[in-house]
Amino acid sequence: MSSPAPAPAHGPAPLDLKSLEQRLKQSDAIGVLTKLSLKNQVDDLVGRFKSYHEGQRPPTLTQLRPAFELLLMKVLSLLQDHDTALANDINASRDAIWGVLTDPQKLAQFT
Repeated sequence: MSSPAPAPAHGPAPLDLKSLEQRLKQSDAIGVLTKLSLKNQVDDLVGRFKSYHEGQRPPTLTQLRPAFELLLMKVLSLLQDHDTALANDINASRDAIWGVLTDPQKLAQFT
């Protein structure tokens, strides 16, 4: 008698940001104008993180976290009904995305 396969220790592997960006561009769940608006909001948030990494205060990480969470929730709400796989992958990658934004070397590689 064989034993059942062990359950994975954790959820799916987090997305890399390039993959996330490509999947968002290709998703039909979000209209073109909304995608442009989201891109502007992402660019603004990334700019705020760059300012933080350059030593400007404010913003602090404590101040940046709610803006990050709000933008992520907006994206998830736009995807949840029409591209649940992408919404689930983004949600599973929340900590990995935050990790890139808060690490100046990782952020520089992405931007």
